[in-house]
Amino acid sequence: MATRAALHRAGAGMLEELLAPDDEFSHQVSCRCGPAARYHEMRPKQLLTVLGRVETERPYYMCAHCQRGQSPRDQELDGVGSEYSPGVRRMMGLVGSESPFEQGREQLELLAALEVTTKAVERQAEALGMEIAAREQVEIQPALELELPPVKGPEIPVLYIEMDGTGVPMVASETEGRAGKEGEQARTREAKLGCVFTQTTVDAKGRPLRDEASTTYSGGIETADAFGPRMYREAGQRGWRRAKKKVVLGDGAGWIWNLADEHFPGSIQIVDLYHARQHLWDLAGKLGATEAGQRQRWTKKLERKLDGGKIESLVKELRFLPPPTPEAAELLRLEADYFARNAPRMRYPEFRRQDLFVGSGVIEAGCKTVIGSRLKRSGMFWTVRGANAILALRCNRLSGKFQDYWENRRCA
Repeated sequence: MATRAALHRAGAGMLEELLAPDDEFSHQVSCRCGPAARYHEMRPKQLLTVLGRVETERPYYMCAHCQRGQSPRDQELDGVGSEYSPGVRRMMGLVGSESPFEQGREQLELLAALEVTTKAVERQAEALGMEIAAREQVEIQPALELELPPVKGPEIPVLYIEMDGTGVPMVASETEGRAGKEGEQARTREAKLGCVFTQTTVDAKGRPLRDEASTTYSGGIETADAFGPRMYREAGQRGWRRAKKKVVLGDGAGWIWNLADEHFPGSIQIVDLYHARQHLWDLAGKLGATEAGQRQRWTKKLERKLDGGKIESLVKELRFLPPPTPEAAELLRLEADYFARNAPRMRYPEFRRQDLFVGSGVIEAGCKTVIGSRLKRSGMFWTVRGANAILALRCNRLSGKFQDYWENRRCA
């Protein structure tokens, strides 16, 4: 550790030499207001870098017209308004996206010998997330007019879109006036998450296989109207137009199918089989069957119809089942309507013949890994702004786009 600390000190000294200003520099630079800003003085700047703290000087310019000052060197080094180098900000973003901010601070100190505050990790991680989210919104805007440019590449056999939502715990001010369970004030806000992945082959048993490292994510705490263009943009970037088969998979939530009809017309729509089965088991429990064996036999019989794609027969049986109570009658009506409404999306034998997935396990796992493992830990409460920033950062990283973000930033 002592050797590492000595090498860091030596490296920091070399870095200071590299960052030292040239003897010759321009005595005026352009200003945003129009007229030129003139050289004022040399100003020092301290930066925490991956090698430790360094101090350098850079020319500072003042504009006589707008009275604004600037240091072009800060822009060149991507350090405007920051005491942290891009490398350190990248580390803070990484640890802040993976674990609680205090734990991230400890990781930086232990693994990189960088001493920063917990608040600094929070601020830098959220700032990166907001920057990524802002860039996404710029790309989403063309999607509102459905003018995404085609992405060149080989033909894709099958491309899937899956969507779902999960509650994120919020501070009280973010849920004020929102109804929760049993008439109480809501404690969460729904974060919508979508994923896009491809399928090329099946396994030895003929079951579909998701292409390795093909899954990308996008999400946010936002309305369905805002989420639709987000997923349209993500699918467009992944080659939606080049896909031979296009599939939208989800549970029975109405907003998912509304978005599928609006933004992905002509796609194959599939209701998650396991979610549909759960409807039958929940229904059997709520109808109050007295004997567990009787409940299981009744549910298994309906399950066979569901798995066989005989949805009309299943709906007919639900509608003609004598309800024990008025509440049960309403429950049976709602469930029969659910299956009738989604019948075209439950032709599971046909979907299997096409070697398609019939379960939305990818997005359900995504809700746990992308959102739950970071935003739903014990004792956590978020603002919408903070949660969306970390969610954007996590989606970017888990989609394999983090390196691209920094490359684009460096080029800019």
